[in-house]
Amino acid sequence: MKKIATAIILFVMSVSVQAFTLVIDAGHGGRDGGALGRKSKEKNINLAVALELGRLVEQNCPDVKVVYTRKTDVFVELTERADIANKAKADLFISIHTNALAKGRISRGTETYTLGMHKAAENLAVAQRENSVITLESDYKTRYEGFDPKSSESYIIFEFMQDKNMEQSVKLAKEVQLQFASTAGRINKGVYQAGFLVLRETVMPSILVELGYISTPDEENYLSSTAGQKALAKSIYRGFKKYKDRL
Repeated sequence: MKKIATAIILFVMSVSVQAFTLVIDAGHGGRDGGALGRKSKEKNINLAVALELGRLVEQNCPDVKVVYTRKTDVFVELTERADIANKAKADLFISIHTNALAKGRISRGTETYTLGMHKAAENLAVAQRENSVITLESDYKTRYEGFDPKSSESYIIFEFMQDKNMEQSVKLAKEVQLQFASTAGRINKGVYQAGFLVLRETVMPSILVELGYISTPDEENYLSSTAGQKALAKSIYRGFKKYKDRL
């Protein structure tokens, strides 16, 4: 009996000290610049915010293990990003991106996505733009089983997918959006669902944030500034912290 009790205590202790694993994904990179502004590239904004987010978590959350899909300006395929998270047995996946609109259109603010149905045309357009990176990968038609990022028909599959992590993903997304508004003073454009391939391939709660619009001049100035990047990273960190504390 004593041996059993000791084993139970050791098991409980091991569970209690097990690190919470957060994977931070800086979207695009290397030959994939992402959305382009007048003077900046999405890939660089994403990376700066991702690294600052990771620094905040590592500095303030000793029980959290941070894993990055990239820490430098390198190209990482979408499947590899998800594989990194899955192999790390991550508890959470946060993908960081920067939005853009066609020339002549203006918009401001942040929005956060989870995997799911995306009937709204604007949601579909965002997913199509972010997913188009797979065309830079070799043999992507075979790897993604014929998925065409530009074809709306390819996204029908997402309407039939059951995401057991959806509830937690939405909770995190809402926390992050609230912090974007309260911490960074950003316009809260809300939480949406869309068919992002990088979210489809992960097996844990996951979100994709769009930090702002690099195609809007004043937004680009903010996004490419150190102060703006720090404020955005702090917002995501605080949203993550609130989410984690409520688990």
